[in-house]
Order: sequence, then C-alpha cells, then structure tokens
Amino acid sequence: MSQRTERRGIHVDQSELLCKKGCGYYGNAAWQGLCSKCWREEYQRARQKQIQEDWALAEKLQREEEAAYASSQGTQSQTTPSQAQPNPASLGPFSKFEEKKTNEKTRKVTTVKKFFSPSSRTAPKKETQEGKTPSPSISRQSSMETDRVSKDFVDFLKNLQKPGREIHKQCRAFIESISNKKDLSAEELSECVQDFYQNMSERLMSHFKGSSESVERVMDQVEKYIMTRLYKSVFCPETTDDENKDLATQNRIRALHWVTIQMLCVSMDEEIPEVSDNVVKAITDVIEMDSKRVPRDKLACITRCSKHIFSAIKITKNEPASADDFLPALIYIVLKANPPRLQSNIQYITRFCNPSRLMTGEDGYYFTNLCCAVAFIEKLDAQSLNLSPEEFERYMSGQASPRHPSCDGSWPKTSPEHGSTTTNPVLAQLHQNLELLSSLSSRQEKLMECAQSLQSDLLSWQDSVQQEVQDILEKYPLEIRPPIASAIDADNVENNRLPPPLTPQVFSG
Repeated sequence: MSQRTERRGIHVDQSELLCKKGCGYYGNAAWQGLCSKCWREEYQRARQKQIQEDWALAEKLQREEEAAYASSQGTQSQTTPSQAQPNPASLGPFSKFEEKKTNEKTRKVTTVKKFFSPSSRTAPKKETQEGKTPSPSISRQSSMETDRVSKDFVDFLKNLQKPGREIHKQCRAFIESISNKKDLSAEELSECVQDFYQNMSERLMSHFKGSSESVERVMDQVEKYIMTRLYKSVFCPETTDDENKDLATQNRIRALHWVTIQMLCVSMDEEIPEVSDNVVKAITDVIEMDSKRVPRDKLACITRCSKHIFSAIKITKNEPASADDFLPALIYIVLKANPPRLQSNIQYITRFCNPSRLMTGEDGYYFTNLCCAVAFIEKLDAQSLNLSPEEFERYMSGQASPRHPSCDGSWPKTSPEHGSTTTNPVLAQLHQNLELLSSLSSRQEKLMECAQSLQSDLLSWQDSVQQEVQDILEKYPLEIRPPIASAIDADNVENNRLPPPLTPQVFSG
C-alpha cells in the first residue's frame, strides 16, 4: 500500500485535515488550515490590531494638525490679535475623522449584539422609523421557495410559543439590517452571520437548559430561513473574486479531462454495474450542490456524494473503504463532474454555514476532503500522476492521449498477434462506438442500394404495365354502340314466369 501511495502522490494523512492549532476540529484551506473557531479568533485579533493601528494613526494625524494649527495661529497673532482664539471649524474634519473611526469600531464590534440587548425594545423613534422602511431586496416579491421556507419557519416556531416569536423577530431584524448594508465585504457579512449564529445559540442554550439537540434543531431552521432570504445578496458577491476562481477551476478541470482512473489509482471498477451506478449518483449529487440555497443542504449533497463513493469502493474491493482510497476517488469524481461554480459554493459554505457542522461530524469531514481535492486539482502536476514533464505537457496540450499503464508502471506496446494496443476504458468505449457507427454506415449503404434497386424496379414495372395496356387497346379497340330503345322488361328473360297483371274490380256499395 505504501508503494502505491508513493506512486500516485495523493496520500493525505488524516492529521493534515485537522486544525493547525491542535484543537481537534477539522481545518479548512480557506481558513489557512484552521477550523472556523480558531480562524474567527485569529481574524478578530487581526481586525482589532488593525483598528488600534488606525486609531493610533488618526490620533497622530490629529496631533500633527493641532501642532500645525497652533503654529499658524501663533504667527497670525502678531498681526491679528482678534484671531487668537482657535477656529473650531478648522478642526471639524479631524473631529469628524475621529468620530468616524469610533463609529466604525463600534459598528464592527456590535453589529449583531445590538439585536439581543435589552434596550432594543425601547429604541429611539428615529431608529424605529428607519427600521420600518423596507429595503428594495426585502420589499420585492419573494420567490416561491422563499415563501415556502418562510411559512415552514413560522409553523416550526409556533411550537416554541413565546421564544418562537422572539426568534422570528430577531431573524427578521437581522435580515433587514444585512439587506440595508450594501457596503459590507464578504468577510464582514460572514462575521455578522456567524455572530448572529453564536448569540442565538447562546440564548437558545440558556432557554433549553443545555439541550444541544433542541438547540441544533432550532439553529438548522434559523440557518435555512436566513440564508434562503439572503442567498441572492451573499452568494458570490461582487466584492469578491469568486467568479474568477470558478472560471479558473472550471478551465483547469476541463484541461485535465484526459486523467484516467488508473493514473489516480482509484479503487473502483466501473465495469461493475453497481459501481457504475454509484459513480453516476456521486456525480449527480456533487453537481446538484449548486442548485441548493442553504449551506446545510449543500453539505448534504457533498455527504451523499461521498457515501456513494464509499459504496463503490466497497463493492469493488469487497471490503470497507479506507480514507486513503476515498480522496483519490473524490478527486476522480470532481474531474468527471466539473461541478458548476465550485469555488463559490465552497466559499459560501465556509462563510455562512453553522460552524459546528464544519468542525465536527461526517459533514465536516467530507467537506474538508472536498477542499483538499480541489486544492490537489489546482496543483496537479506530472509527478502527482507518475508522468514525465514531457508526457504531461503533451496530454495537457491535446497532442497525445494517455493509454492504460501496465501493472509495473510501463506503457504497453502493440501486440503482434492482435495488432492493436490496450486502451483505457474510455478509449475502449470510444473505439467500440466507432466500430458500431462504421457497421451502421455500411448497413445504411446496403439499405440505400436496395432502395434504389426497388425504385428502378417500380419504374420498369410501371412502364411494362403501361405497354401491356396499350397493346391490348390496340388489339381490341373500344367500340361505342348507340343504345336500343326497348320496353322496360324487354331484357327480362323470365317474363313468362311473371303473374298476370291485376285487373281492377268494382264493388257495389
């Protein structure tokens, strides 16, 4: 097994999937190998440091401006004593700059927490009026799916009674707040959503008295409701380069169409019908991920895809699949499927999924492996496939097509007795289809010859029939005789058998 692993260069130790901080949760390449919890802590520390640096810079600029102003006022005081007093208007821009920094700091730290503060119920009238003004994205007509999700969410919260009404109120306020903030970056949107999840989870944990199952069930519904409503504005936002990454990944996978299942050493035999069915289902599931709106539903597609892969490997090997077999198979499925907007979907799940799902459980494990598979595809080279750089470049440029390698790693040569080379399953199917098309072409040519022969026979038969009719007409010309007038029963040969005519009889009255 070690020799095979070295050959394919795809082996990933399970410890590499975990967070680099050693917390035991699953890491993510988008978070620099950290889990969502550690990444948020690192991000908040970096952001706080940036805020402090900006604050220090603002204070420095203000001190320099005050010193410059004092110096200019000292010079002018010799000629105009009446202007010795400082002009408050000149300090206005810097005071506004300081106030802006203070508001920015407060906004970033308390974007979501204000929804849960006790004073939120007694907000000023100005804020209340602003909250009543619907944003264009909220006031427009919702789609059928959004209406259905909203109805299901309300029906679910009815079972919680008073807490349900509070949850619905907080969710609507959060959606309204996010919809009104068009200038937030994707990272800031993600942080707002994650903060909302965290605060809502803490409130629910205190309400349900530590029942994690009840909290998770409610949070699933909250995530479904919020992300369905915000999907169009937060999925692949214009402030990111997700779309460019999608195109780059799609082109990269399209350029690697020649990679065979043998090159990746995948333990799946697609000649087995059950294995082929599982492969098709896995491809369908990973493509279906793009049609879902909720991060949890997208994760469910990845989980179903992975389970189909494990089933295919188990059927092929007649034993349970291992993690070393799973990752190459997942890479093969991604190459065959070329899922639409793959990078955008991964980033969407990373930013807005409930963090507990990504850190633990089978959903987090399968999602981490998918991120590893995409990272491997982006860095795939000749060494990973045990090819020479020249062969790799020829295959990438389309100048050559790979053939099925033999067991010892060498390329098979032409068999003298058969006069052909052993091809991989894809090329074998291609040759079989070409032979079938050639056979159909020959059969079609024969059919066309028979049709033309039949057409000529029909034409000659028509000419012969016309000639025969003409000969008969010439031999027996048609004579038209005038009709002979006769009694109505003159031609009746059985007149003598008719009864005598009736004679009228007169009856006396």
